[in-house]
Amino acid sequence: MTIPSDIQQNATDFHGLNQLRQSAIRSDNDATTLRQVAAQFESLFTTMMLKSMRQASLAEGIFDSNHSKTYRDMADQQLAMDLSKRGGLGLQDVIIRQLGGEVRSDIPIGGGTFSFDTVTVRQDLRRMVKEIHDNADKTSEESINSIDSSKLKIMPQRFKSPEDFVEQLWPLAQKAADKLGTTADVILSQAALETGWGRYVLKDGEGQSSFNLFNIKADSRWDGEYVAKNALEYRDGKPITEQSRFRSYEDYQQSFDDYVSFLQSQPRYQEALKHVGRPERFVEKLHEAGYATDPQYADKIKRIMKGDTLAQISHKYIQNMGY
Repeated sequence: MTIPSDIQQNATDFHGLNQLRQSAIRSDNDATTLRQVAAQFESLFTTMMLKSMRQASLAEGIFDSNHSKTYRDMADQQLAMDLSKRGGLGLQDVIIRQLGGEVRSDIPIGGGTFSFDTVTVRQDLRRMVKEIHDNADKTSEESINSIDSSKLKIMPQRFKSPEDFVEQLWPLAQKAADKLGTTADVILSQAALETGWGRYVLKDGEGQSSFNLFNIKADSRWDGEYVAKNALEYRDGKPITEQSRFRSYEDYQQSFDDYVSFLQSQPRYQEALKHVGRPERFVEKLHEAGYATDPQYADKIKRIMKGDTLAQISHKYIQNMGY
């Protein structure tokens, strides 16, 4: 008994796949049916290889979503089936032999020399999988070398310690400092005060980080995402709690970028920017311009700047990284 040769040629045709299974059961090793079954096995193996290569990619694309992944997987399945229909990778004859069918000796197996004993088949399969992974690793390595390493580093939402906070954020702070003409330690000291060394970065209602290291508020000029929180403010020297909106970013890099833009675009901070070469004076002028209402704000930042944690790590960067 034979079945139509075009059965199950579509990855979404589950009825065709079931028909193929039933026909294989009734066929008693019919040659045509066995070849179609072998093609199905080969397409499954090809799909696994495609999936393995997909997983070797560096990261998701900006337009990726659950829907796009679903359609991509369907396209990979269809591709695997089309490859098997056109001769495939040479596994069909191996599978037919294992299923007890006859193999045509005049058909080359994937351009290679597969042996039909079980041990050799397994070795050939392992070799193919290894080649796929090696090629995927090589492609990933080449892609990594072509990308700025700072962009590949994924920052944590929580930091293990003050030392970890400074270690992780120093490169980003240095870039921001270069734009302002000041030093990285003064910027990190302010971020450390605002967030408790990264332990209290504001989060939204779902517990996701706002990545706001400087607690810049989302006023009428801000059209991006924000989080609403009760914040401690000082009015006439007295602490009170007020509901405020704070800007939310996609990552810490955006937080540093917006900090630079915020200071440079606000007229009230122009005087402070005249003193960027003198970090302590710069902090004092920021405070005087109304950056924070805490009467001790500038003094607290200066104490952090002079502390051992920041001094030790900043010295390491200055010595080892040429800052």
